[in-house]
Amino acid sequence: MSEHGKLHRFGGRLVMVGFGSIGQGVLPLLLRHIEMSPAQMLIVTPGNDGHEIAAAHGVAMLDAAVTEANHRELLGPRLGPGDFLLNLSVDVSTTALIALCHERGALYLDTVIEPWAGGYTDTRLPPASRTNYALREAALALRGPGPQPTAVLTHGANPGLVSHFVKQALLDLARAAGEPPAVPARREDWARLAQRLGVRVIHIAERDNQVGARRKEIGEFVNTWSVDGFVGEGLQPSELGWGSHERELPPDGARHTSGSLAAIYLRRPGAGTRLRSWTPLAGAQQGFLITHGESISIADYLTLGDPAQPAYRPTVCYAYHPCDDAVLSLHELAGRAWVPQERHRILKDDIVAGTDALGVLLMGPPRAYWYGSLLDIDTARAACPHNSATSLQVTSAVMAGVVWAMRNPERGVVEPDDMPYDEIIDWCRPYLGRIVGAYTDWTPLDGRGRLFDEPLDRDDPWQFKNFRVG
Repeated sequence: MSEHGKLHRFGGRLVMVGFGSIGQGVLPLLLRHIEMSPAQMLIVTPGNDGHEIAAAHGVAMLDAAVTEANHRELLGPRLGPGDFLLNLSVDVSTTALIALCHERGALYLDTVIEPWAGGYTDTRLPPASRTNYALREAALALRGPGPQPTAVLTHGANPGLVSHFVKQALLDLARAAGEPPAVPARREDWARLAQRLGVRVIHIAERDNQVGARRKEIGEFVNTWSVDGFVGEGLQPSELGWGSHERELPPDGARHTSGSLAAIYLRRPGAGTRLRSWTPLAGAQQGFLITHGESISIADYLTLGDPAQPAYRPTVCYAYHPCDDAVLSLHELAGRAWVPQERHRILKDDIVAGTDALGVLLMGPPRAYWYGSLLDIDTARAACPHNSATSLQVTSAVMAGVVWAMRNPERGVVEPDDMPYDEIIDWCRPYLGRIVGAYTDWTPLDGRGRLFDEPLDRDDPWQFKNFRVG
């Protein structure tokens, strides 16, 4: 694909719900790579944020919030067979929008499975009901017999692009082991490859060191992407795909009693749970164990045997070190007993330096292997306007997912793991900066016990208790 090549000709209407940092960043990519006119598009979002960007691209905006009460009346008349609903909002139910799209014959894509407003923090619900596990099970339940309009779940950078990175990383490890295999054709074949390679743990390991011209102030949450989205997932219970090699459930861990059984959750928020990990940008680091859909879907995809007692499944989790101002914002959020700050600020145009390293860290072979994108702010700005390094990793994957859905319009409800990894990576490649495969001898036992006697499992470095902080 040439950097500005058209990937697909689209004749329908594309309705975008939400126009925050991801919506604003993906708009020029959609118009660059999909053959359609701005008149075919409509942005539905409350307020005036991003109006100048939409107007510069000739795309109309409708000032309206999509709610449980109005979503059918507001969106239904604007969607018909072959149209596309691109959901980049927060607090708008994924399952409700997919159900509407299936009725109307429209295609769909989102970057996260969302409940209606308040669903993440509704204390009337038990923690298990506020998990991404529960949201995923509800979305997958919309799969029906026979052809359905394609609805792509969770296809941003992560969840989304990282599922494709895992497959490429597995093939890289296989080649390094001297057994270049045929590319696996089925889910079970990918799982067997991961098992044969000895992959025990997969981290979605991210380090963002972008900095803005103005530092965070007291009472302000600063981030390089949606503050509402980050706070929402940060206040959900921490979640991780649970590996077949794990010897003991965490003291605050809980299992689910139905569904895929591929994951567990902790009885504490992800914004208050830290994890040891590694990226080539910073080396060893401590990230936050934030719940993400890929932690569940990748673990489920790579399961062999009885889901309740699998013959093989890796432990999969998101180990996220956001930008420094976001770390300070999380500390302040914890100090406020998880009451969100009054003011929000997204770093984008005022970023002065920094890189986002987003990749997957596969552990268990003789050496751990990180594969992913090292994208700095200058490269991101040169590649596409209205983006930071963080947003461009997401928006390129959104664009690729939209194109794939348009080319495959009757696949029903699909996850990133169901899609062709090589096509998606190729379409995103011009926007990912340096794509790097890096080996490391790091394990979570490195340097441990030097200052304090910690309760570690030194017989197996890949036990979850060794990764967890405190």
